[in-house]
Amino acid sequence: MTTITRERADLLESLGAARFFLRHTAQGLTDAQAAHRSTVSELCIGGLIKHVTEVERQWARFIVEGPAAVAVADDPAAYETYANGFRMLPGETLAGLLEEHERVAKETDELVRTVPDLDAEHPLPPAPWFAPGARRSHRRTLQHIVAETAQHAGHADIIREAIDGQKTMG
Repeated sequence: MTTITRERADLLESLGAARFFLRHTAQGLTDAQAAHRSTVSELCIGGLIKHVTEVERQWARFIVEGPAAVAVADDPAAYETYANGFRMLPGETLAGLLEEHERVAKETDELVRTVPDLDAEHPLPPAPWFAPGARRSHRRTLQHIVAETAQHAGHADIIREAIDGQKTMG
């Protein structure tokens, strides 16, 4: 058994808590409810789980592979792929999305435990939302995954409340 530092334990705890709230919000939903847009937004709970999974996968790859893992393509096909990342497409199920989310989460948790240096960093790829020449440490990348998951867990909670009144908290 590997002993992990307090910082890594804190990262794992934060990741676990944010994931729990997102997954808990989906508990008991049918596929149709998970795909339902219950607000004026384009967002649905299944789509948020799908998006968070892909974001986590990409940023974990960034830690291992560098900026090519999160490079931004500027073409209509890339935009359509991105937009579909927020939707449940025909054939997708909530159970399948949750299963993939769990698989990616386990891989990320193992990375948190084993990445040699949280201070190591990579340059960020060119994108309008990154300052030119910006870099991101492995630590900051993991914090971004936590923040992204927590933010979208809040979105999912609002969507769920509009579906059937259930609240994740409160």
